[in-house]
Amino acid sequence: MFENLVEILKANPRKIVYTEGPDARILASAARLKKDGFLTPILVGNVEEVKAAAEKGGFDIEGLEILDPATYDKMDEMVETMVALRKGKMTPEECRAALQKGNYFGTMLVKMGVADALLGGATYSTADTVRPALQLVKTKKGANLVSSCFIMVRGEEMLAMGDCAINIDYQDRLDKEGNVVLSAAQQLAEVAVATAHTAKVFGIDPKVAMLSYSTKGSGKGVNVDLVRNATAIAKEMAPDVAIDGEMQFDAAVSPVVGQLKFPGSKVAGYANTFIFPEIQSGNIGYKIAQRLGGFAAYGPILQGLNAPINDLSRGCDAEEVYQMSIITAALA
Repeated sequence: MFENLVEILKANPRKIVYTEGPDARILASAARLKKDGFLTPILVGNVEEVKAAAEKGGFDIEGLEILDPATYDKMDEMVETMVALRKGKMTPEECRAALQKGNYFGTMLVKMGVADALLGGATYSTADTVRPALQLVKTKKGANLVSSCFIMVRGEEMLAMGDCAINIDYQDRLDKEGNVVLSAAQQLAEVAVATAHTAKVFGIDPKVAMLSYSTKGSGKGVNVDLVRNATAIAKEMAPDVAIDGEMQFDAAVSPVVGQLKFPGSKVAGYANTFIFPEIQSGNIGYKIAQRLGGFAAYGPILQGLNAPINDLSRGCDAEEVYQMSIITAALA
């Protein structure tokens, strides 16, 4: 997988900004990428602090760009741009204060075209990485929410799973009068289509299973209705993608069970892209695959934003930072 992504980056030079420049794991990845030469890191932080941390860890970052919010020469322009983006929700003073933080500063570097992608979360929470992205980079045209997926790899086998990290559940969005402006099923359908598109980036020909405790009407309940309705909407949104549901996991992965429970389905028994009905089952599901199934989990990969911005686990190591750097930049 990574060989293909590296070839993409060699053909399409990209810059990735790290919001936590002095972190040893970030510095290890940046030094490795500098040596590899197919992706250019930008480090956010106090220049002397970053250089001292690199020297302490023995990381060669000579020549890499280090940008300090406190001394950035285009800060006035950045503040002005952020004020316009926030549309009266933040004063210039509030924007300037926010931009002293690496997460906001790094996100604005992406928004202003200084960097193509961003990777954060080594010390920031997921919320602190996603919030600036939503406020400044914002969602793609036609996207109503940000979601995530994990790419699961075991040998030559690759799967996609979503959403396992962002959306707690799916509830109808209402206007002030109580009218539904975006249904829960529409949101889940959007996650399914976004995950299928992400799967394609990684060379997966998506066969999307909309997971449930019911297969083709075998169970009843509002959760089953949600998945069934989302399946119908997703099929309309992406008629060129193989999507089916609702189905149980055994029907999704076992050809014998799948064709018994869901005869004629092009997905049942052959699924490689799995859409969970809420975050609890999604988080549990990908971790079972990781810990008991022997899959390596890459992600969460954020979907729906105007630029690639991804979140690290605070428990990540340098190898994970390096791998997520390649994944994030290749999505640009």
